[in-house]
Amino acid sequence: MQSKIKKAIFPIAGLGSRFLPATKTLAKEMLIVLDRPILEWAVIEASMSGIEEMIFVTSSKKNSIIEHFNRSLELENLLKKKKKNNQISSVQSQSELGKFTYVIQDEPKGLGHAVWCAKRFIEKNENFVVMLPDDIILSKKPVIAQMLKIHEKTSGGSVLALEKVSKKEVFKYGVIDFTKKKDNFYQIKNLVEKPHPSKAPSNLTVVGRYILNYKVFDLLEKQKKGHGNEIQLTDSLISLIEKPGLYGLEFDGNRYDCGNKLGFIEANVNFGLKDKNISKNLRNLLRKI
Repeated sequence: MQSKIKKAIFPIAGLGSRFLPATKTLAKEMLIVLDRPILEWAVIEASMSGIEEMIFVTSSKKNSIIEHFNRSLELENLLKKKKKNNQISSVQSQSELGKFTYVIQDEPKGLGHAVWCAKRFIEKNENFVVMLPDDIILSKKPVIAQMLKIHEKTSGGSVLALEKVSKKEVFKYGVIDFTKKKDNFYQIKNLVEKPHPSKAPSNLTVVGRYILNYKVFDLLEKQKKGHGNEIQLTDSLISLIEKPGLYGLEFDGNRYDCGNKLGFIEANVNFGLKDKNISKNLRNLLRKI
């Protein structure tokens, strides 16, 4: 019987240079989409999928993240005095999303290195989740929960979230080659990191959600550099193809890339359109533009 997946790694040590000067003092992951930081939306997705421990691979300069997920008794008491009970529950909710663990990534050496930094918190042969909060996803069912179903169907196979893009855009992503397709999931036989469009095996790209086996650390341990002279997670994923098997899921939902300005604005608009308090006025506002 497969053991329940309880842990998720969030690599969040990046500089956020695309959002300067805002990110000069503010962590990129703390930029707000609707009424919550980008990172909190990812943590909510994980928590709703049954993940119990959130492991943040962060930098020493991002203390605001720690503060956000801790309780603020001073703020809660102030809200109590003002009888703003609804707001009390909203500021308490962050600390109730799970157990939070923090590890420092001293220097940015690539996504693979960030995941490796959390190795000591993952037990031998344990499956775990990796989430990139820049990819914020609106869906009826949390994407990680969708992926866990495939993990169960494949008797513990590792699973990657997939999204189709135009062939000319594949150079921005890791791209899969596959042997079989069933409904909306694929059996993967190879991955290529940021290929030239003419050499891409498909237009199915890997986005920021992964269910991985501990075996991935065997290659990451070697600290071998790949594309862009960084330690790439994609390179280590190939070791999972034979055993326990590597699969991809075209998830049900809409992804917004909050790693760039346009995607960030698009996320805010779409989350706003789903918010019952402002959706009507927002639609009226958009019609005037």
